[in-house]
Amino acid sequence: MLLNLHVKNLAIIDEIEVDFAEHLNVLTGETGAGKSIIIGSINIALGGKTAKDMIRKDAEFALVELTFLVDDERIRSELEEMGISFEDNILLISRKITSTRTINRMNGESVTIAMIKKAAGLMIDIHGQNEQQSLLHKAKHMEIVDRYAKEQMNGKDVELAKSYRCYIEWKEELSDHEIPEEQRLREVSFLKYELEEIENANLVAGEEEELAQKYRKLSNATEIAQGLSEIYNMMSIENGAVSEKTGEGIRILSKISEYDGRVSEFWNQLSEIDSLVTDFNRDISDYMDSFEVGAEELAEVEERLDLVRGIKAKYGSSTEEVFAYRDKIRSQLVKYQDYEAYRQELQEKIAKEEKKLIKLSKEITAIRKKCAKVLEKEITQALIDLNFMQVKFEIAVRPKKEYSAKGMDEIEFMISTNPGEELKSLGSSASGGELSRIMLAVKAVLAEHDNIESMIFDEIDVGISGRTAQMVAEKMALIGGRHQVICISHLAQIAAMADTQFLIEKENQDEHTHSQIRRLSQEESIQELARILGGAQITDSVVNSAREMKELAMEIKAKSK
Repeated sequence: MLLNLHVKNLAIIDEIEVDFAEHLNVLTGETGAGKSIIIGSINIALGGKTAKDMIRKDAEFALVELTFLVDDERIRSELEEMGISFEDNILLISRKITSTRTINRMNGESVTIAMIKKAAGLMIDIHGQNEQQSLLHKAKHMEIVDRYAKEQMNGKDVELAKSYRCYIEWKEELSDHEIPEEQRLREVSFLKYELEEIENANLVAGEEEELAQKYRKLSNATEIAQGLSEIYNMMSIENGAVSEKTGEGIRILSKISEYDGRVSEFWNQLSEIDSLVTDFNRDISDYMDSFEVGAEELAEVEERLDLVRGIKAKYGSSTEEVFAYRDKIRSQLVKYQDYEAYRQELQEKIAKEEKKLIKLSKEITAIRKKCAKVLEKEITQALIDLNFMQVKFEIAVRPKKEYSAKGMDEIEFMISTNPGEELKSLGSSASGGELSRIMLAVKAVLAEHDNIESMIFDEIDVGISGRTAQMVAEKMALIGGRHQVICISHLAQIAAMADTQFLIEKENQDEHTHSQIRRLSQEESIQELARILGGAQITDSVVNSAREMKELAMEIKAKSK
């Protein structure tokens, strides 16, 4: 359930905090007060598009946060598999928008937009103002049927999509490697040459670095030898060398140390230094004795280094990349050398996967047809509840010749809203207001099957009035009895059904405009109903009508429980 919405510095919102309640939450307000911005901010938090101009003028950033209570163990388990940790079953989704980037977090952890959208799909269903237009597309019809049939699918739809990807990849591979015999022979010759060149090089990981270091040493051998010789002479041979001076100092300290204990410490220190100097002289002498450099060795190292670098320049910037390329051309060479066997193997794979595709597609078609029959009855009843009194509704599941990741079906919703009319596609027979009610009917049915706890409806009442508006209000209240519903509405009938009502207002102070939202008391809800009913002038009779409407709505809701 959505517990809280916090928005800061977004469009005309300075900062708002909304605590939503269970059941039916209705948001009302004057046109232009910022109702759509409230729903828009929820959409942004759930992964919607962001833009720099969303940030309120003179603000450094905009912030949108949603707090959910996740009671469903299955949903919590899926979120934990995504790497989200929980405390007290609370999920906090936040998006901070700056002029250069957007920071996305869930429970304090940085996440991707894809993760936020996946989490949102588990917990909330949003019906935007224009979503009913998606009903004009057959792809949406299939999505609805498959959502309804998810449990019966038992993962077959996922398996089918995976099988289709394999099928297409192998067909593309076969097509990409269809080459004439002459070209195949040239390719074999070229691949052999490359493979031999790489294998003959006998590359070793880290070899280039070692060779480069050895080359630096050998090419600067004379300078190194001269430097070491100078240091050795300074330390141990010439008159006044370090070793002579330390030895002389030790002799002096040895004579006087018996007179002063502190002098004994100096003797110990200088003795250690003398020992280190002696060791240093011996080590440098040994190294100089072994330091022999020949022009032949330098040439060998230089030649090997050039070879290693040449191979990497042609086949990869690192030894690992060269080895990866070697393995790739080995595989290609096997294919081209035994081309017919390779083609036959691919064709067998394609045929096997095609057989699997056909089997899965038929099974899924059977599931869709079975579920579509049940779904069309439930949607038909929901449409009748929404004042489609003589409606006929059918879900047509038709076969297609070509494969797809969804199988071999085409699904289309057909409807007739008047007696004697033939069934027609939604796009050719339903008006805007009718599409809105049809989508509400679909949402109401699906809500009972997929366990999504929270639903948002942004102006579901567009294009309806009178008795139809009352029936839509009753349907919203019915859904709200089993789910958390958040609804923006201009209709008094829907507002009257609210379990919790919020008023969105726009305030102008010192040339500063901002939107505010507040929860209404029972009496304030009646006054807001009166405003919706009465318009500019709210008389006592309008207030009384509003009070009566609210009381009647409560009676209807009580009877439906």
